[in-house]
Formats: sequence, structure tokens, C-alpha cells
Amino acid sequence: MRVLGSTVLVFEAIVVLLAIPIAINVSDANATFALVIGIALAGLLILTVGVITKPIAVPIGWVLQVLVIAAGIVVPTMFLVGGIFALLWFFAVRNGQRVDRARELPES
Repeated sequence: MRVLGSTVLVFEAIVVLLAIPIAINVSDANATFALVIGIALAGLLILTVGVITKPIAVPIGWVLQVLVIAAGIVVPTMFLVGGIFALLWFFAVRNGQRVDRARELPES
């Protein structure tokens, strides 16, 4: 979970930050609102990486996935992008521990 989950959350934070100018310029969202919400959401995604090994990380990750999808209200493309990241998060949660164990095995 550590490797896959962290990767998904970091890339998702980058995409959320890149969506801020789109929200301001294309969707005519309030600039302050878009900046505060976008930076807060990206920050929460990054902070979740810090607790990725703890059991609370998975539910927090799911809540953040819902929030990223909900960003589609302001930037409609985020419905699709958020859905893709939710699928990646599902894959990370489902297969992440197996990948972490495989990475820890000594090479023969």
C-alpha cells in the first residue's frame, strides 16, 4: 500500500493543483475560493501520504477521492479525472500490500 497509495495521492495532488487555474479562467470560479479549496485539497492528499502505513489512511483516501470527484462541479473534467484516480486508489488499496511485500523480498 505504501508505494502504490503514495504514488496515486502525490500525482492526484499535482493534478488538483493544475486544476486551479482551469477553475479560475475557464469555469469563472472565484479565484480566492478556487485557490483555498485547491491548495487545501492538494495539501490533504500530501498529508495522507504521511500516514499511508496507518489503518486510517484508507478511509481518508476514500473521502479525498470523493472530494476530488466533487471538484467536477466547478471543473467538469474533474469528474473523469477524479474517477480515474478513484480507480487507481482502489487498485492501490487492493494490491498495495502485495506489491510492498514483493519489493521487500531479497533478490536471489
